[in-house]
Formats: sequence, structure tokens, C-alpha cells
Amino acid sequence: MKVVIVGAGEVGTHLAKMLSKEDHDIVLMDEDADKLHHISSQVDLLTITGYANSFRDLKETGLSKADLFIAVTPYEERNIFACVQAKDMGVQRTVARINQGEYLTDKYREKLLNLGVDELIYPESLAAKEIASSVKQVGTRQMIEFSQGKLILMGVKIRENAPILNKTLEDLTSVNNDIRAVAINRESETIIPYGKDMIMNGDIVFFITTRANQNRVFEMAGKEIFAVRNVMILGGSRIAQKTVERLGDSYNIKVIESDKVRSQKVADRFENILVIQGDGRNLDLLKEERIERMDAFIAVTGNSETNILSCHLAKTMGVKRTVAEVENIDFMGIAESMDIGSIINKKLIAASYIYKYTLGAKVAQAKCLTASDAEVFEFIAKEGSKITEHPIRDLAFPDDAKIGGYIRGTKGFVAKGDTHIQENDKVVVFALPSAIKKLDKYFK
Repeated sequence: MKVVIVGAGEVGTHLAKMLSKEDHDIVLMDEDADKLHHISSQVDLLTITGYANSFRDLKETGLSKADLFIAVTPYEERNIFACVQAKDMGVQRTVARINQGEYLTDKYREKLLNLGVDELIYPESLAAKEIASSVKQVGTRQMIEFSQGKLILMGVKIRENAPILNKTLEDLTSVNNDIRAVAINRESETIIPYGKDMIMNGDIVFFITTRANQNRVFEMAGKEIFAVRNVMILGGSRIAQKTVERLGDSYNIKVIESDKVRSQKVADRFENILVIQGDGRNLDLLKEERIERMDAFIAVTGNSETNILSCHLAKTMGVKRTVAEVENIDFMGIAESMDIGSIINKKLIAASYIYKYTLGAKVAQAKCLTASDAEVFEFIAKEGSKITEHPIRDLAFPDDAKIGGYIRGTKGFVAKGDTHIQENDKVVVFALPSAIKKLDKYFK
């Protein structure tokens, strides 16, 4: 597949690195030649210096032969214009990054589709969705719903009080075969586990299960479930504002923002929250605002170090639920080792969202697992595809991937060895990067 990416910012660069590991022909265009030179020294791709709103520069990327065009510059109007031009030149599918939710409404969405913009990606909104989900569902590091909750992925940190500590996956299955461990993050290494693998202290274990068994996972992991009512958000960024929208009126929310203009803007926009202008790194200010009474603390400033340290501070002051936006990938391992709670990275979320369009198989959803190398995909089984030929145990499925469950009709099921996938089933698969290429032959 030939993929043209315009915009060598965080999302574009990360996506280019992901795709370069596979057999894709990647072209990356940006107006900053120095940035492109730095990227090309690390990644095998073609770089072109040019502007997203220049017809001549776009043509130079070879768009007429491209299968996928992705515009992820910081300027949404340029991204939309570039997608319109790309579609006019014959590109099969276009994706544009946007910076405001207005374009996602049905009214504008239809207009943009008619102009040639096939897909819209709003990284801040996707990140806010993850944060709101993390606040609403305590006890997990990450939770992903498939097909409106028919299957649920729960990433849970295992501590010394967990009843399943030092148990094997075979032990887990003997207790409840509707709960399946599909990935384990252990000391920054991701493992696709099997029957004899043991669950150890400090592991982040990703379980696939149904809604009916959700509380059973918490019991097995020794997690105390508590209600979240009082929420403090550090930073008044777009992600913070989208998070406030998603949380709604069910929470008592305080936002701390250091910039006077932004803090006033947030206060004017939301009447149901309290906005405080001040430095959230100031311990006296946090104490004054009664941080110890907060049920959840969310740090979404533009600085990863500030977010990590403030969440660590909140933890030491008794806040049970903390969420940090960590955009510097190099810091994610450090953040996890500090045990600061859930970690959000909008470029990883956005890249995973776009990544599904590069797969030959039909994919309903693709997500990266936080603090791990694994990806989770929701494939749709096609008629005659290899995945439908035999029961799972006879498929010779890759060892670096695992089928977690499937949705058939209106119900979700945890996969077992004798499960036989049928046409149109939605199949939830967990895979390390080394397995992704192999999956195509099962679902194409």
C-alpha cells in the first residue's frame, strides 16, 4: 500500500514509524526540512518538503498512485483542503485531522464527505473519551468496549492482595472460563500469555470478558470499587475541556489553569465547574483546594513532566484515581514505574485510530494498549476467510497474537479452543507488532 502523510508532527511522525515497519510505501511531507531530515535518518521512507495547501507540492508526493492520504498538520483547514485535492487526484481514502468538534456533526460531516474527506480524526476528543472512561471506571488502567460493551477489555494492575497472584492462566480458566487474560505488561515487556504463564505482582494484565463478569475481574484482582464524585483537573487545554463535556453534570469538577486568559475562557464556557487560576505545581494551592478530598485527579497540561509529578503528588496525598497525559513516549515507562495511575497519549490513540485503514482486512476498531507494545483489533470475519475454516485450536494462529473473544449478532463471547468463528463475526484479536502482518491472511 502506498501511504502519503502530510504533517510531521507527533501524530504523523509516530504513524510513519509504525507503518515503516511493514511493507508499505511511505511518503512524509512537511514544510520543515530539518524535521524531515531528522526523521529520515531514523525511518525508511521518502520525505518531501512542501505545504499541505499547495497543489504543486501535493502532486509531487505521487498522490495519483496513493491508496491512503493522511493530513495531520496542526491546521485543520489545510488538512481538509489537502484531502479534497488528494481525492480529486485519485486517492482511494483520505483522512484529515481536525481541531474542533463542529466538523463531526452530521451537518458538516456529510458536506466534507461529499467534498472528498472520507474520515476525520480529532486527537483531543479521542484522548478525552479515554480519560472520561478511565474516571468513570475505577479499578482499571485501561478499559475498551467492543460493539457497545458486548465485550470488554480491562487492563488491571496486579498487587499483593490479588487472589489471582502467582496463579497460572489455567488456574484462572478453571475458576471462570468467561474471563481470559490476553496480554501482560511486565517490567516494560509485553507478553502474549498462555496456559502455563503465571500472573505476578506488578503485572498489568489485560482481561477480555463480558459485562456480566466485569465485577468478577475486580474481585480476582483484589480491586476496591469506589464512587467518583469530586474531580480535579490540572490544565485548561482542549483535552481538559472535552473531558469536562464528557463527564457532564454528574461530577463536582475543579479546573486549575495557570494562564489567565485560558482560565477565563474555560470559566465562561462551563457554568457547572469551578475554575481556579494558579500554578497546579504549587503544593500550598493544591492543599488549599482540598486535593485530599478529591476522588480523581487528571493532569492534562502541555508538559509531560508536570503531569507525571503532579499525579504522583496527588497519589501521595490520598487521591485514589489519577490520570496523566504523557505525550513524550520516552517518559511512559518512567510514568508507569512511578505507579501514577492511568496514562494517556493522544498521538498513540490517534495513530491507532488511523492505523486500521492501512490493514487489508476489514477492521471495526484498532487500539494500542497503554504502557505496552500490543495492539488490539476488532476484525470482521469475511466469507471464505481463513479464520472461518477451523476451530481456533486448529488454525495455527501466530504465537505472538491471541483471539480474545467474538461478537455474534447481539451477544459477546470469550473465545475458547473449540470456538469456530463464522462469517460476519466481530473478532477481538491482541497482537504484538511482529504479528500484525500475519493477521491479514486470516481475515482477508
